[in-house]
Amino acid sequence: MVLYWILLPIIWVLVHLIWHVEVEGRENLRAVRDGRAFVICPNHVANLDPVFIAITVFDWRRLVILAKEELFANPLAGWFLRCMGAVSIQRGKGDTVTIDHITDACKRGRGVMIFPEGTRTKNGQLGPLKSGAFVIATAAGADILPCRIIYNTKDGRMRPFCAMRICFGPAIPAAELRIEDPKHKVSALRKMKGRLKTELDGLLVAHAFEGTALPAPEEKPARPARKPAPAPEETPALTLEADAPASPALDAAEPAPEQKETL
Repeated sequence: MVLYWILLPIIWVLVHLIWHVEVEGRENLRAVRDGRAFVICPNHVANLDPVFIAITVFDWRRLVILAKEELFANPLAGWFLRCMGAVSIQRGKGDTVTIDHITDACKRGRGVMIFPEGTRTKNGQLGPLKSGAFVIATAAGADILPCRIIYNTKDGRMRPFCAMRICFGPAIPAAELRIEDPKHKVSALRKMKGRLKTELDGLLVAHAFEGTALPAPEEKPARPARKPAPAPEETPALTLEADAPASPALDAAEPAPEQKETL
């Protein structure tokens, strides 16, 4: 913990010397830092993303950062990440022990940072969202704070000396993340993912640098064409054809019209 207090100011200075950092929506960050449980959900472009967000939050109480175990393979990198509050997780192996540990920390009011994509996209575009962040937020009764990192480069990647924007959106309240019926857990999680994706895409549209590729609007599936209604059957007219020969029987049976007298 002491090393964290020493490292954080040093890293803050170094980052601001190498990159131009702009922060948008800081009021949304302050709104959740009132002792409540909260989970920051950023997009993931570069390995340094958690460092940039940590110095932006700049809380003397370390964030709990969920990171893939591969990042801890290097002893120096692993030491640095642990100093910054990172916790390794075995992806795809059902690491429930780590999930429970992070959930308990979140319940006690510690901020948690989870990248919902689960991996880097490297080009600034948003990848498919995983369920881990929503499972922890639901279990801890935590708000979810959308966060979008935008790099001002042609390909959307992080480069030394480039400008970046770290954007925080309005929090998604914990009350809207509850799963009332476990039978519909899958559909509830799908709805949460859609809500977060909408918020993250909205942050990109609102704060993108000039020339940044924006998300394409979702196309609604085309409705199947309706089959034309069958034409009503025509009732044959009960008329004699014009060129049909007249029937003498009909002519004889038809009485002659009466002649009226002229007054």
